[in-house]
Amino acid sequence: MPKRVLIVASKLGYQTRVFAEAAEAMGLEPVMATDRCTRLDDPWGDHAIPLKFSDLDVSIRRFQAAGRRVDGVVAVGDRPTPVAAAIAGHLGLLFHPLAAVETARNKFLARERYKAAGMLVPSYFRVPAATGLDEALSRATYPCVLKPLGLSGSRGVIRTGDAVEFRRAFERIRSILALPEIRQMRDESDEFIQVESYIDGREYALEGLASGGRLRTLAIFDKPDPLEGPFFEETIYATPSTAPPELQQAIRETVQQAVSALGLTFGPVHAEVRAGAGGVWILEVAARPIGGLCAKALSFDGGTSLETVILRHATGEPLGGLHLDGPASAVMMIPIPHSGIYRGVEGQQDALAVAGVTGLEITAKEGQELKTLPEGSSYLGFLFAKGASSSGTVQSLKEAHAKLRFDFATTLAVSRA
Repeated sequence: MPKRVLIVASKLGYQTRVFAEAAEAMGLEPVMATDRCTRLDDPWGDHAIPLKFSDLDVSIRRFQAAGRRVDGVVAVGDRPTPVAAAIAGHLGLLFHPLAAVETARNKFLARERYKAAGMLVPSYFRVPAATGLDEALSRATYPCVLKPLGLSGSRGVIRTGDAVEFRRAFERIRSILALPEIRQMRDESDEFIQVESYIDGREYALEGLASGGRLRTLAIFDKPDPLEGPFFEETIYATPSTAPPELQQAIRETVQQAVSALGLTFGPVHAEVRAGAGGVWILEVAARPIGGLCAKALSFDGGTSLETVILRHATGEPLGGLHLDGPASAVMMIPIPHSGIYRGVEGQQDALAVAGVTGLEITAKEGQELKTLPEGSSYLGFLFAKGASSSGTVQSLKEAHAKLRFDFATTLAVSRA
């Protein structure tokens, strides 16, 4: 019988489909599991096991009731990782421990672990979102960064330079945390706002795999666009990194130290760091692969995808040497220019004609309401490029992006008489 791999995802979107297709291409049988209601019988026709991410015990019971044998577990996205860890632990399958995953997802608890391990971390404190504004104002020093504890993708992250900006940012984050889509997750970390000192420097990302707690670096990405605030929208990732070899080694060592501090042991690791005064500062380590379609910027040994590598790892297959295909590649997460109703895009063929550009995927849907950061949580799509150098691929992406023209209808507030 073919091996089965459980793919746990908050929704069956494009990244999830890529994992399912990669599993099938490998001869594996993908078993899908998502956070959904059990009252409707397979409403999307995907045969996914209905889980309840806010209740791990219920999720385990629902998985047991489905009677599906699996040989490995993969989590797609940040929110599914605790459920994936709980099910893997119940089955005795290799995955990051549940406690480590939950700590990694909580920015305060993760900072506590990093600090205890003697790592470079900014000064920080948290306060209740509902009642903590006055306390936070009394303790803040500037510049500082406010962030919700449980959200990802820079959502709700705001840099402030004085008390007026601080108050405005705090209220803005509190409004985000009060949204029904956030409240329905029932995540205790969403009851808090964290305040951190701002670290000046350049950001990098590391993609890797942990096995027995040891980190295997797959790629280090440059983030060529400055991320200085007030919001921190990531746009371009380029690899291989142009950082000096000694800095790249310091990044690897820092992420390994963070992996050990959190207790992550087996599975994907996506880390964000900032190289600044004093060395490499750890920002975040997530127990998941890089998000969206960004993984398409990575391939190994002549075309092996990152999803295939992760699936091999999860099901115990040998990985081999894993040499990153080159010379260089990059991806742009196409930013949302302004909030509104997305109506379409022009200039796609012109963008694809730019030298070095290898792909363009618009993931936004016509009629979809999109929001910019810090309220927003998505992108318009993804641009991809390959070339002789990382700097060359970055330039190709910027030229291609300049040729795209996005059409938005402005949303109007509805007055209530």
